[in-house]
Amino acid sequence: MEHLRIRWFQWAAPQSFYPLAGRLWPWFAALAAALALAGLYLGFFVAPTDFQQGEGYRIIFVHVPASWMSMVIYLAMAFWAFLGFTFNTRISGMMTQALAPTGAMFTFLSLWTGALWGKPMWGTWWVWDARLTSELILFFLYMGYIALTSAIDDPRRADRAGGLLALVGAVNVPIIYFSVKWWNTLHQGASISVTKGSTMAQTMLWAMLLMALAFWAYSIAMALYRVRGIILQRERHTRWVREVVA
Repeated sequence: MEHLRIRWFQWAAPQSFYPLAGRLWPWFAALAAALALAGLYLGFFVAPTDFQQGEGYRIIFVHVPASWMSMVIYLAMAFWAFLGFTFNTRISGMMTQALAPTGAMFTFLSLWTGALWGKPMWGTWWVWDARLTSELILFFLYMGYIALTSAIDDPRRADRAGGLLALVGAVNVPIIYFSVKWWNTLHQGASISVTKGSTMAQTMLWAMLLMALAFWAYSIAMALYRVRGIILQRERHTRWVREVVA
């Protein structure tokens, strides 16, 4: 246990984390590209046509994984913020900041593809449905975090303020997830359940899972890539950064 703790604090140092992120992000980027190609091929060219929604349902192979990642990334931000408050590690705030733009992108993608799906299925681009509204709030939380941390010049103060927002805003994530169960909404329930299995055709399920894994890999790759830039910016006055840049 003591060995693992020492290793954790070793990687928590920006100087140690920078080369690790540099080694890992290209692998995750390549994995994301391969999984996305496989998932899109299965979803758009192999999966059967839905008997109720026709060809329009295929947007779910982007919409559903994007929605999942919008929630997962915010929880990851809250996790890093918690580590930052608990252990006062500098890398925690940097990782939280590195995750936010990707989370905001997936939230926007979820809302946009949801609107494209809703127009032919519901006859409208938008309704003030519980899940749609709470997902929109999540997008505002992401944008609020980015604006807040950008407005504060001192990185340590920005990390604390942004971390507090990430922790408080995490309350919205279970509201998004359980909204279709707690309230009577237009949004359909989950097609995949841990306890009940899947109601989807096998090919549809595989396409969905491949796209979800692709988005996971992409999110990790972008966070690792982006955090390297943040580390260089914040540590620019240190000797090791000057050596790296030179």
